[in-house]
Amino acid sequence: MRRFRRLRTMAAAACCAAWMLPACTDGAPPPHATAEARAPHLPVCSLSVERSGRAAECPGLFRPFAADGAAVGPFRPAQPREGAGAPGEWPRCIGEGDARPPCLPPRTARLLFAGDVMQHLPQVFAARRADGTHDYTSVFEGVAPYFAAADLVAVNLETTLTASGDYAGYPCFRSPLSLAAALGAAGVDVCALANNHCCDGGAQGIRTTLAELDRLGIRHTGVFADSLSLRRDHPLILTAGGIRFALLNYTYSTNGIPVPPGVAVRMIDTAVMRRDLASARAAADCTVVLIHWGDEYRRQPSQAQRRLAAFLRRSGADLVVGSHPHVVQPYAADSTGAVFYSLGNFVSNQRRRYCDGGIMARATVVLRPDGSLRVAVDAVPVWVRLPDYRILPLPAADTVPMTRAERLQYARFAEDTRFILNAGPYR
Repeated sequence: MRRFRRLRTMAAAACCAAWMLPACTDGAPPPHATAEARAPHLPVCSLSVERSGRAAECPGLFRPFAADGAAVGPFRPAQPREGAGAPGEWPRCIGEGDARPPCLPPRTARLLFAGDVMQHLPQVFAARRADGTHDYTSVFEGVAPYFAAADLVAVNLETTLTASGDYAGYPCFRSPLSLAAALGAAGVDVCALANNHCCDGGAQGIRTTLAELDRLGIRHTGVFADSLSLRRDHPLILTAGGIRFALLNYTYSTNGIPVPPGVAVRMIDTAVMRRDLASARAAADCTVVLIHWGDEYRRQPSQAQRRLAAFLRRSGADLVVGSHPHVVQPYAADSTGAVFYSLGNFVSNQRRRYCDGGIMARATVVLRPDGSLRVAVDAVPVWVRLPDYRILPLPAADTVPMTRAERLQYARFAEDTRFILNAGPYR
Protein backbone atom coordinates (compact mmCIF):
# COMPACT_ATOMS: atom_id res chain seq x y z
CA MET A 1 0.00 0.00 0.00
CA ARG A 2 1.26 3.46 -0.67
CA ARG A 3 2.48 5.58 2.23
CA PHE A 4 -0.48 7.96 2.29
CA ARG A 5 -2.65 4.99 3.25
CA ARG A 6 -1.11 5.25 6.72
CA LEU A 7 -3.05 8.45 7.26
CA ARG A 8 -6.26 6.63 6.45
CA THR A 9 -5.40 3.87 8.91
CA MET A 10 -4.75 6.46 11.65
CA ALA A 11 -8.08 8.13 10.93
CA ALA A 12 -9.89 4.79 11.00
CA ALA A 13 -8.29 3.98 14.37
CA ALA A 14 -9.50 7.28 15.78
CA CYS A 15 -13.04 6.58 14.58
CA CYS A 16 -13.00 3.16 16.23
CA ALA A 17 -11.79 4.44 19.60
CA ALA A 18 -15.34 5.25 20.71
CA TRP A 19 -16.33 1.57 20.77
CA MET A 20 -13.11 -0.29 21.49
CA LEU A 21 -13.48 -3.31 23.73
CA PRO A 22 -11.94 -3.05 27.20
CA ALA A 23 -9.67 -5.62 28.79
CA CYS A 24 -11.17 -9.10 29.00
CA THR A 25 -12.66 -10.49 32.15
CA ASP A 26 -13.04 -14.09 33.23
CA GLY A 27 -15.73 -14.97 30.75
CA ALA A 28 -18.16 -12.24 31.82
CA PRO A 29 -19.11 -9.18 29.77
CA PRO A 30 -17.75 -5.86 30.97
CA PRO A 31 -20.27 -4.19 33.30
CA HIS A 32 -21.13 -1.47 30.81
CA ALA A 33 -21.68 -3.84 27.85
CA THR A 34 -25.43 -3.29 27.63
CA ALA A 35 -27.54 -2.90 24.53
CA GLU A 36 -27.77 0.83 25.21
CA ALA A 37 -24.10 1.38 25.94
CA ARG A 38 -22.65 -0.63 23.07
CA ALA A 39 -22.63 0.60 19.48
CA PRO A 40 -25.83 -0.43 17.66
CA HIS A 41 -23.91 -2.29 14.97
CA LEU A 42 -22.30 -4.57 17.59
CA PRO A 43 -25.29 -6.35 19.22
CA VAL A 44 -24.67 -8.02 22.58
CA CYS A 45 -25.53 -11.46 21.30
CA SER A 46 -23.52 -11.26 18.09
CA LEU A 47 -20.38 -12.98 19.42
CA SER A 48 -22.20 -16.04 20.72
CA VAL A 49 -24.40 -16.21 17.63
CA GLU A 50 -21.47 -16.17 15.25
CA ARG A 51 -19.77 -18.95 17.19
CA SER A 52 -22.85 -21.12 17.48
CA GLY A 53 -24.62 -20.21 14.26
CA ARG A 54 -27.91 -19.80 16.17
CA ALA A 55 -29.33 -16.72 14.47
CA ALA A 56 -32.53 -16.88 16.52
CA GLU A 57 -30.64 -15.54 19.55
CA CYS A 58 -30.05 -12.25 17.75
CA PRO A 59 -32.91 -11.26 15.42
CA GLY A 60 -31.68 -9.56 12.28
CA LEU A 61 -28.05 -10.66 12.57
CA PHE A 62 -28.47 -13.12 9.73
CA ARG A 63 -30.84 -11.98 7.01
CA PRO A 64 -31.34 -14.84 4.50
CA PHE A 65 -32.05 -13.71 0.99
CA ALA A 66 -35.01 -15.99 0.38
CA ALA A 67 -36.83 -18.89 1.93
CA ASP A 68 -36.39 -21.12 -1.11
CA GLY A 69 -33.42 -22.82 -2.67
CA ALA A 70 -32.80 -19.98 -5.11
CA ALA A 71 -31.27 -17.84 -2.40
CA VAL A 72 -27.59 -17.09 -2.26
CA GLY A 73 -27.36 -18.39 1.32
CA PRO A 74 -26.92 -19.97 3.62
CA PHE A 75 -23.92 -17.84 4.42
CA ARG A 76 -21.01 -19.34 6.31
CA PRO A 77 -21.08 -18.32 9.97
CA ALA A 78 -17.83 -16.86 11.23
CA GLN A 79 -15.71 -19.59 12.81
CA PRO A 80 -14.10 -19.25 16.24
CA ARG A 81 -10.38 -18.84 16.36
CA GLU A 82 -7.88 -19.04 19.19
CA GLY A 83 -8.99 -16.92 22.09
CA ALA A 84 -12.73 -17.30 21.52
CA GLY A 85 -14.63 -18.54 24.56
CA ALA A 86 -17.46 -21.01 24.64
CA PRO A 87 -20.81 -19.93 23.18
CA GLY A 88 -22.38 -17.32 25.39
CA GLU A 89 -19.09 -16.23 26.97
CA TRP A 90 -17.30 -12.96 26.43
CA PRO A 91 -14.14 -13.69 24.38
CA ARG A 92 -11.07 -14.41 26.45
CA CYS A 93 -7.65 -13.00 25.60
CA ILE A 94 -4.97 -15.16 24.07
CA GLY A 95 -2.29 -15.89 26.65
CA GLU A 96 -0.98 -18.37 29.13
CA GLY A 97 -2.12 -18.96 32.69
CA ASP A 98 -3.91 -16.25 34.60
CA ALA A 99 -1.69 -13.43 33.35
CA ARG A 100 -3.58 -12.76 30.15
CA PRO A 101 -2.80 -9.56 28.28
CA PRO A 102 -5.70 -7.17 27.61
CA CYS A 103 -7.74 -7.82 24.48
CA LEU A 104 -6.74 -6.00 21.35
CA PRO A 105 -9.34 -3.56 20.07
CA PRO A 106 -11.29 -4.53 16.95
CA ARG A 107 -9.65 -3.55 13.68
CA THR A 108 -11.54 -1.79 10.91
CA ALA A 109 -10.86 -1.46 7.19
CA ARG A 110 -12.91 0.36 4.59
CA LEU A 111 -12.90 -1.15 1.11
CA LEU A 112 -14.20 0.33 -2.13
CA PHE A 113 -14.81 -1.55 -5.38
CA ALA A 114 -15.63 0.06 -8.74
CA GLY A 115 -16.90 -1.57 -11.91
CA ASP A 116 -15.74 -1.84 -15.50
CA VAL A 117 -13.05 0.61 -16.62
CA MET A 118 -13.66 0.51 -20.37
CA GLN A 119 -11.87 2.41 -23.14
CA HIS A 120 -13.84 2.82 -26.33
CA LEU A 121 -12.14 4.95 -28.97
CA PRO A 122 -14.28 8.05 -28.33
CA GLN A 123 -12.88 8.02 -24.78
CA VAL A 124 -9.33 7.88 -26.11
CA PHE A 125 -10.05 10.80 -28.45
CA ALA A 126 -11.58 12.82 -25.63
CA ALA A 127 -8.47 12.35 -23.48
CA ARG A 128 -6.05 13.38 -26.25
CA ARG A 129 -4.25 16.71 -25.77
CA ALA A 130 -2.75 19.09 -28.31
CA ASP A 131 0.74 17.67 -27.79
CA GLY A 132 -0.42 14.15 -28.61
CA THR A 133 -0.46 12.90 -25.02
CA HIS A 134 -3.54 11.63 -23.19
CA ASP A 135 -4.80 12.94 -19.86
CA TYR A 136 -7.57 11.14 -17.95
CA THR A 137 -7.25 13.14 -14.73
CA SER A 138 -10.63 14.85 -15.03
CA VAL A 139 -12.38 11.50 -15.53
CA PHE A 140 -11.72 10.43 -11.93
CA GLU A 141 -11.71 13.80 -10.12
CA GLY A 142 -15.29 13.41 -8.90
CA VAL A 143 -14.68 10.04 -7.25
CA ALA A 144 -11.19 10.73 -5.87
CA PRO A 145 -12.60 11.80 -2.47
CA TYR A 146 -14.37 8.44 -2.18
CA PHE A 147 -11.11 6.68 -3.01
CA ALA A 148 -9.24 8.76 -0.43
CA ALA A 149 -11.72 7.77 2.29
CA ALA A 150 -11.07 4.05 1.68
CA ASP A 151 -8.19 1.91 2.90
CA LEU A 152 -8.25 -0.26 -0.21
CA VAL A 153 -9.64 0.54 -3.68
CA ALA A 154 -10.03 -2.01 -6.50
CA VAL A 155 -11.38 -1.68 -10.05
CA ASN A 156 -11.96 -4.01 -12.99
CA LEU A 157 -9.52 -2.88 -15.71
CA GLU A 158 -11.31 -4.13 -18.81
CA THR A 159 -8.73 -3.14 -21.40
CA THR A 160 -5.08 -3.73 -22.17
CA LEU A 161 -2.39 -1.03 -22.25
CA THR A 162 -0.01 -0.21 -25.07
CA ALA A 163 2.95 2.12 -25.50
CA SER A 164 2.87 1.89 -29.29
CA GLY A 165 0.14 4.44 -29.95
CA ASP A 166 -1.84 1.81 -31.84
CA TYR A 167 -5.01 2.33 -29.83
CA ALA A 168 -8.21 0.39 -30.42
CA GLY A 169 -11.68 0.12 -28.95
CA TYR A 170 -14.23 -2.66 -29.20
CA PRO A 171 -13.82 -5.56 -29.84
CA CYS A 172 -10.10 -5.68 -28.94
CA PHE A 173 -9.21 -2.91 -26.54
CA ARG A 174 -5.74 -1.30 -26.51
CA SER A 175 -5.46 1.89 -24.46
CA PRO A 176 -2.89 4.57 -23.53
CA LEU A 177 -0.57 4.02 -20.60
CA SER A 178 -1.80 7.29 -19.12
CA LEU A 179 -5.09 5.61 -18.20
CA ALA A 180 -3.26 3.58 -15.57
CA ALA A 181 -1.42 6.69 -14.38
CA ALA A 182 -4.75 8.47 -13.82
CA LEU A 183 -6.13 5.48 -11.91
CA GLY A 184 -3.09 5.46 -9.65
CA ALA A 185 -3.21 9.22 -9.10
CA ALA A 186 -6.90 8.97 -8.14
CA GLY A 187 -6.10 6.38 -5.48
CA VAL A 188 -6.68 2.95 -7.06
CA ASP A 189 -4.69 0.24 -5.25
CA VAL A 190 -5.65 -2.91 -7.17
CA CYS A 191 -6.67 -3.70 -10.75
CA ALA A 192 -8.52 -6.94 -11.41
CA LEU A 193 -7.34 -8.14 -14.81
CA ALA A 194 -9.11 -11.48 -15.37
CA ASN A 195 -11.91 -10.55 -17.77
CA ASN A 196 -12.97 -11.36 -21.30
CA HIS A 197 -10.75 -8.59 -22.77
CA CYS A 198 -7.53 -9.40 -20.91
CA CYS A 199 -5.96 -11.07 -23.97
CA ASP A 200 -7.05 -8.42 -26.50
CA GLY A 201 -3.45 -7.21 -26.94
CA GLY A 202 -1.90 -10.65 -27.04
CA ALA A 203 1.24 -11.49 -25.09
CA GLN A 204 2.69 -8.01 -25.60
CA GLY A 205 -0.45 -6.37 -24.31
CA ILE A 206 -0.36 -8.48 -21.16
CA ARG A 207 3.34 -7.79 -20.56
CA THR A 208 2.88 -4.05 -21.11
CA THR A 209 -0.15 -3.88 -18.83
CA LEU A 210 1.55 -5.75 -16.01
CA ALA A 211 4.79 -3.76 -16.35
CA GLU A 212 3.02 -0.39 -16.29
CA LEU A 213 0.92 -1.28 -13.27
CA ASP A 214 4.05 -2.49 -11.49
CA ARG A 215 5.87 0.74 -12.37
CA LEU A 216 3.04 2.78 -10.88
CA GLY A 217 2.81 0.66 -7.73
CA ILE A 218 -0.70 -0.56 -8.55
CA ARG A 219 -1.19 -4.16 -7.48
CA HIS A 220 -2.99 -6.56 -9.79
CA THR A 221 -4.39 -10.05 -9.86
CA GLY A 222 -6.17 -12.53 -12.14
CA VAL A 223 -3.58 -12.47 -14.95
CA PHE A 224 0.03 -13.54 -14.37
CA ALA A 225 3.05 -13.24 -16.62
CA ASP A 226 4.31 -16.72 -15.80
CA SER A 227 3.96 -19.60 -13.38
CA LEU A 228 6.50 -18.05 -11.01
CA SER A 229 4.41 -14.89 -10.50
CA LEU A 230 1.29 -17.04 -10.18
CA ARG A 231 2.83 -19.01 -7.32
CA ARG A 232 4.22 -15.86 -5.71
CA ASP A 233 1.23 -13.51 -6.00
CA HIS A 234 -1.84 -15.74 -5.96
CA PRO A 235 -3.81 -15.15 -3.88
CA LEU A 236 -2.94 -11.48 -3.64
CA ILE A 237 -2.43 -10.71 0.05
CA LEU A 238 -2.77 -7.09 1.20
CA THR A 239 -3.10 -5.46 4.62
CA ALA A 240 -5.52 -2.59 5.21
CA GLY A 241 -6.53 -1.22 8.59
CA GLY A 242 -4.54 -3.96 10.28
CA ILE A 243 -6.62 -6.67 8.56
CA ARG A 244 -5.10 -9.12 6.09
CA PHE A 245 -7.13 -9.48 2.88
CA ALA A 246 -6.80 -12.17 0.22
CA LEU A 247 -7.98 -11.13 -3.27
CA LEU A 248 -8.87 -13.69 -5.93
CA ASN A 249 -9.95 -12.88 -9.49
CA TYR A 250 -11.56 -15.09 -12.15
CA THR A 251 -13.20 -14.76 -15.57
CA TYR A 252 -15.65 -16.87 -17.52
CA SER A 253 -13.86 -16.36 -20.87
CA THR A 254 -11.22 -14.54 -22.93
CA ASN A 255 -13.61 -14.09 -25.89
CA GLY A 256 -12.10 -17.05 -27.70
CA ILE A 257 -8.64 -15.45 -27.84
CA PRO A 258 -6.06 -18.06 -26.79
CA VAL A 259 -4.13 -17.32 -23.62
CA PRO A 260 -0.49 -16.74 -24.70
CA PRO A 261 1.92 -19.56 -23.83
CA GLY A 262 3.33 -19.24 -20.34
CA VAL A 263 0.73 -16.69 -19.26
CA ALA A 264 -1.78 -17.67 -16.59
CA VAL A 265 -5.36 -16.35 -16.62
CA ARG A 266 -7.53 -17.52 -13.75
CA MET A 267 -10.68 -19.03 -15.22
CA ILE A 268 -13.89 -19.93 -13.41
CA ASP A 269 -13.43 -23.54 -12.30
CA THR A 270 -15.03 -24.61 -9.03
CA ALA A 271 -12.40 -27.26 -8.25
CA VAL A 272 -9.60 -24.72 -8.67
CA MET A 273 -11.54 -22.03 -6.83
CA ARG A 274 -12.17 -24.31 -3.86
CA ARG A 275 -8.42 -24.90 -3.49
CA ASP A 276 -7.68 -21.20 -3.92
CA LEU A 277 -10.21 -20.25 -1.27
CA ALA A 278 -8.73 -22.73 1.18
CA SER A 279 -5.30 -21.17 0.65
CA ALA A 280 -6.73 -17.68 1.00
CA ARG A 281 -8.52 -18.51 4.25
CA ALA A 282 -5.30 -19.89 5.71
CA ALA A 283 -3.33 -16.76 4.79
CA ALA A 284 -5.78 -13.92 5.50
CA ASP A 285 -8.52 -12.67 7.80
CA CYS A 286 -10.95 -11.76 4.99
CA THR A 287 -11.27 -13.21 1.49
CA VAL A 288 -12.54 -11.23 -1.50
CA VAL A 289 -13.44 -12.77 -4.86
CA LEU A 290 -13.54 -10.43 -7.87
CA ILE A 291 -15.38 -12.33 -10.58
CA HIS A 292 -16.21 -11.66 -14.24
CA TRP A 293 -19.44 -13.49 -14.93
CA GLY A 294 -23.10 -13.26 -15.86
CA ASP A 295 -25.06 -12.19 -18.93
CA GLU A 296 -24.45 -8.82 -20.58
CA TYR A 297 -27.20 -6.21 -20.10
CA ARG A 298 -29.28 -8.45 -17.85
CA ARG A 299 -30.35 -6.51 -14.75
CA GLN A 300 -30.97 -9.54 -12.54
CA PRO A 301 -28.41 -12.23 -11.65
CA SER A 302 -28.76 -15.46 -13.58
CA GLN A 303 -29.27 -18.83 -11.95
CA ALA A 304 -25.64 -19.65 -12.77
CA GLN A 305 -24.48 -16.53 -10.90
CA ARG A 306 -26.63 -17.41 -7.90
CA ARG A 307 -25.34 -20.98 -7.74
CA LEU A 308 -21.72 -19.87 -8.09
CA ALA A 309 -22.18 -17.13 -5.48
CA ALA A 310 -23.56 -19.68 -3.03
CA PHE A 311 -20.62 -21.97 -3.72
CA LEU A 312 -18.11 -19.16 -3.17
CA ARG A 313 -19.68 -18.11 0.11
CA ARG A 314 -19.86 -21.68 1.39
CA SER A 315 -16.24 -22.20 0.41
CA GLY A 316 -14.97 -19.22 2.40
CA ALA A 317 -15.43 -16.02 0.39
CA ASP A 318 -16.50 -13.13 2.62
CA LEU A 319 -17.08 -10.66 -0.23
CA VAL A 320 -17.97 -11.49 -3.83
CA VAL A 321 -17.81 -8.60 -6.30
CA GLY A 322 -19.05 -9.15 -9.85
CA SER A 323 -18.45 -7.50 -13.20
CA HIS A 324 -19.18 -8.00 -16.93
CA PRO A 325 -22.95 -7.39 -17.43
CA HIS A 326 -22.28 -3.61 -17.96
CA VAL A 327 -25.43 -2.84 -15.98
CA VAL A 328 -26.08 -2.70 -12.27
CA GLN A 329 -27.48 -5.81 -10.64
CA PRO A 330 -28.74 -6.03 -7.04
CA TYR A 331 -26.56 -7.01 -4.16
CA ALA A 332 -27.35 -9.17 -1.14
CA ALA A 333 -25.69 -8.98 2.26
CA ASP A 334 -25.78 -9.99 5.87
CA SER A 335 -23.45 -9.20 8.75
CA THR A 336 -20.87 -11.81 7.68
CA GLY A 337 -20.43 -10.79 4.05
CA ALA A 338 -21.99 -9.73 0.77
CA VAL A 339 -22.43 -10.59 -2.90
CA PHE A 340 -22.45 -7.72 -5.41
CA TYR A 341 -23.61 -9.41 -8.58
CA SER A 342 -22.62 -6.60 -10.95
CA LEU A 343 -21.27 -3.10 -10.36
CA GLY A 344 -22.03 -2.05 -13.93
CA ASN A 345 -19.82 0.33 -15.91
CA PHE A 346 -17.49 2.61 -14.00
CA VAL A 347 -16.54 4.51 -17.15
CA SER A 348 -17.31 3.67 -20.78
CA ASN A 349 -18.83 5.07 -23.96
CA GLN A 350 -21.95 2.93 -23.65
CA ARG A 351 -24.84 5.39 -23.56
CA ARG A 352 -27.84 3.10 -23.81
CA ARG A 353 -30.24 2.98 -20.89
CA TYR A 354 -28.84 1.24 -17.78
CA CYS A 355 -25.28 1.25 -19.25
CA ASP A 356 -24.30 4.90 -18.74
CA GLY A 357 -23.12 4.37 -15.16
CA GLY A 358 -22.78 1.90 -12.34
CA ILE A 359 -22.20 1.67 -8.61
CA MET A 360 -19.23 1.77 -6.27
CA ALA A 361 -19.49 -0.90 -3.59
CA ARG A 362 -18.32 0.12 -0.13
CA ALA A 363 -17.59 -2.42 2.59
CA THR A 364 -16.59 -1.78 6.18
CA VAL A 365 -14.89 -4.87 7.58
CA VAL A 366 -14.41 -5.24 11.35
CA LEU A 367 -12.08 -7.92 12.71
CA ARG A 368 -12.94 -8.67 16.34
CA PRO A 369 -10.55 -9.87 19.03
CA ASP A 370 -11.92 -13.42 18.76
CA GLY A 371 -11.08 -13.52 15.04
CA SER A 372 -14.64 -13.20 13.75
CA LEU A 373 -15.60 -10.71 11.07
CA ARG A 374 -18.48 -8.30 10.79
CA VAL A 375 -19.20 -6.69 7.42
CA ALA A 376 -21.41 -3.73 6.53
CA VAL A 377 -21.90 -2.67 2.91
CA ASP A 378 -23.61 -0.04 0.80
CA ALA A 379 -23.56 1.25 -2.78
CA VAL A 380 -22.83 4.66 -4.31
CA PRO A 381 -24.28 5.13 -7.84
CA VAL A 382 -22.06 6.89 -10.39
CA TRP A 383 -23.06 8.37 -13.74
CA VAL A 384 -20.75 9.15 -16.67
CA ARG A 385 -21.12 12.59 -18.22
CA LEU A 386 -19.94 13.46 -21.70
CA PRO A 387 -18.00 14.97 -23.43
CA ASP A 388 -15.06 14.37 -21.05
CA TYR A 389 -16.42 11.11 -19.56
CA ARG A 390 -16.33 12.52 -16.05
CA ILE A 391 -17.58 10.08 -13.40
CA LEU A 392 -20.16 11.80 -11.18
CA PRO A 393 -21.23 10.18 -7.90
CA LEU A 394 -24.83 10.52 -6.77
CA PRO A 395 -26.21 12.61 -5.15
CA ALA A 396 -23.33 15.08 -5.60
CA ALA A 397 -24.16 15.18 -9.31
CA ASP A 398 -27.45 16.88 -8.42
CA THR A 399 -25.54 20.15 -8.00
CA VAL A 400 -23.55 19.93 -11.26
CA PRO A 401 -24.78 22.27 -14.03
CA MET A 402 -26.22 20.25 -16.92
CA THR A 403 -28.21 20.81 -20.07
CA ARG A 404 -31.84 19.78 -20.00
CA ALA A 405 -31.06 16.66 -22.05
CA GLU A 406 -28.24 15.69 -19.70
CA ARG A 407 -30.41 16.27 -16.65
CA LEU A 408 -33.12 14.01 -18.04
CA GLN A 409 -30.65 11.23 -18.83
CA TYR A 410 -29.02 11.55 -15.43
CA ALA A 411 -32.39 11.50 -13.63
CA ARG A 412 -33.45 8.39 -15.55
CA PHE A 413 -30.22 6.59 -14.60
CA ALA A 414 -30.63 7.58 -10.94
CA GLU A 415 -34.20 6.34 -10.82
CA ASP A 416 -33.38 3.11 -12.66
CA THR A 417 -30.49 2.36 -10.33
CA ARG A 418 -32.52 2.99 -7.19
CA PHE A 419 -35.24 0.69 -8.49
CA ILE A 420 -32.76 -2.11 -9.30
CA LEU A 421 -31.05 -1.91 -5.93
CA ASN A 422 -34.30 -1.71 -3.98
CA ALA A 423 -35.99 -4.49 -5.92
CA GLY A 424 -33.47 -7.07 -4.76
CA PRO A 425 -32.35 -10.13 -6.70
CA TYR A 426 -35.31 -12.40 -6.01
CA ARG A 427 -38.43 -10.24 -6.35
